[in-house]
Amino acid sequence: MKRIYRTLLLSSSLGLQAATIDVNRDLEDNDIRALKEWIDTKRQVSLKEIGGDLSISGEVRTEFQNSWESRNGRRLRGTRESDLFPARGFDIEFNLMFDYRTDRTWAAVKIEFDNNAGVFSGSVDALSLEKCYWGVRAVSCDTATLDIEVGRRPFLNVFDSKIEFGSTFDGILFRFARSYEKIGDHYLHIGPFVINERRDHFGYIAETGLLNIGGTGFYTKVSLVDWHTKHYQRSFVDNRFRFLVFQWIPAYRFKIGCKKRLAIIYTAFLYNFLAKRLPVSDNKRANYGGYVGFAYGQLLKQWDWAFDINYQFVQAQAIPDFDVSGIGLGNANRSGFYTETLLPLNGPTVVPTTVQTAGGMTNYRGFIIRFDILLTDKLDMQQSYQQSITLDSDIGPFRRYKQYEMEFIYSW
Repeated sequence: MKRIYRTLLLSSSLGLQAATIDVNRDLEDNDIRALKEWIDTKRQVSLKEIGGDLSISGEVRTEFQNSWESRNGRRLRGTRESDLFPARGFDIEFNLMFDYRTDRTWAAVKIEFDNNAGVFSGSVDALSLEKCYWGVRAVSCDTATLDIEVGRRPFLNVFDSKIEFGSTFDGILFRFARSYEKIGDHYLHIGPFVINERRDHFGYIAETGLLNIGGTGFYTKVSLVDWHTKHYQRSFVDNRFRFLVFQWIPAYRFKIGCKKRLAIIYTAFLYNFLAKRLPVSDNKRANYGGYVGFAYGQLLKQWDWAFDINYQFVQAQAIPDFDVSGIGLGNANRSGFYTETLLPLNGPTVVPTTVQTAGGMTNYRGFIIRFDILLTDKLDMQQSYQQSITLDSDIGPFRRYKQYEMEFIYSW
């Protein structure tokens, strides 16, 4: 009798479980079907019916680079099988941009196809989503606005620097702007961003500035970014994020010459508050950075030209090596300052560096010159030359880097 009771109980529980599974599957199918139908209805509505403005633009780029890099006197770029990068490189790039805007909302997308040239060395699949975010205007007054934007973009699309903000901002951005008639235009950009979702690691950034101070052309910007919001078990991995970086930019915009061309004199000072005296940094904090430069000209119509030159210096622990946007040192072997490879976080193969092997993109000084000229209203020829050298020879290998680049950019 007990055996019959157990059999009946088991059969009923299996039946209930099967029914639950079927119900859940039906619910999921209904949800998916409803979502698909909703998307289909959106596709069937024309832009004219929903309103707003949709713009589609693009860029076609062809690029040539001639690079030279050495590490302790050994060349790292060339034709040897062990060289990861060529001395002379050719790139083919296509960027496709979508922008949609209504009175109080907008969305922006940029898809980048950046491929190497060549029958054997070429690539056809280098695709990245460089920009993808939506936004809404939360407050709109005569002299003040507050916007909220969510999604992805390069840091440099929002925050200003010649040496930092080289990584990607995936997060929520609050943009506040207000104009003061006799003082200038004030803005504040602030928000959290994702560093490593697998470790629940997030960062925070803010930049504020005052533009055209008193109508004089002077402006100033101050930013603060916090990378050290999560502790990792191994100290050398934790050190990769031990950065609370402050940057101050004072600059002056003015017009010179008979044609009143725009010119800018700019400079910046950078400081990492969290740097420690570590063996890998030769027991130095090495936490300063900065640049000074001059820009002249604007690209508006055919034969317009623009020129920019700046000098940069970045100490070893001033900026995270994965966030450098300046000249750097080439880093063809993809080394990191705290770890032997640039991008590992907490995997089993992570190997720490020493004061002799610490590489990465920091600990350099150098300059860059860039010249642009519009050959037509849509075709820009850009040429640049940059070179750098190790700043502190007591830290890491001694490195040198030079690069000449010519790029043609056709945009529409």
